[in-house]
Amino acid sequence: MIILETTRLVLRLFNSTDAAFVNTLLNSPGWLKHIGDRGIRSDEDAARWITERPLTAQQRDGFSFYVVTEKSSGNALGICGLVKRDALPLTDIGYAFLESAQGQGYAREAAAGVMRYAKEVLQMRELMAITSPENTASNQLLQKLGFRMQEEKILDGETELTRIYHIAFTNTEQH
Repeated sequence: MIILETTRLVLRLFNSTDAAFVNTLLNSPGWLKHIGDRGIRSDEDAARWITERPLTAQQRDGFSFYVVTEKSSGNALGICGLVKRDALPLTDIGYAFLESAQGQGYAREAAAGVMRYAKEVLQMRELMAITSPENTASNQLLQKLGFRMQEEKILDGETELTRIYHIAFTNTEQH
């Protein structure tokens, strides 16, 4: 099911054919360094992660992470979406892309689309975002998207310092 489209991208719900892609993404060097090891070692583990994480969140919350695909080819490039974490007071936006898809503006395009979706469709008034302090590209992207850093702290259940960002949507609609 398609959630939203941008100029170059389609964001859709996960499905059973995404296991190999998820296995690759969750074991990529950037994911392991900045997000952490989720214990995914096979396509079967990845299929279970899809069911237990994004699909369960979609049913429970009405939003989740989505597969970001290139509109022209249909190839999966990464994930982007919304998540409600127990450690944060608000819903946050997150994204991760395959190394081959980085540096081409896909994360910015996908995140901007998800932000519009959060504001216009889900009627959210604000979002948070988290990243590791040393993830320079992600920190810069969040600032370009209008997020402001609130604080750095170790979130409940974590061991590493996390940078916490926030954005409040303003009413900029033209009438």
